[in-house]
Amino acid sequence: MGAHVRVIQGGKIVLPAALRRKYGFDVGKTLVVEDGENGVTIRSLDEAVMRVQDIMKQYSPERCLSDELIAERRAEAKREQ
Repeated sequence: MGAHVRVIQGGKIVLPAALRRKYGFDVGKTLVVEDGENGVTIRSLDEAVMRVQDIMKQYSPERCLSDELIAERRAEAKREQ
């Protein structure tokens, strides 16, 4: 689906409602805007995080680094008590 939008005062653009619904861009939702080789990409922050997680899995598929970090932080906090 293609759409024509205009840049308005303050550098804002308005995405058509159909696209906002399709991609879950609800009011107040944080979006990530990326400058890519083929133009600008807009995606939700949730989608951007999932893409990074998928990329990181190829480097450490058997480990969950966030779980390890949380465990380390909890151990540190316990030692400080």
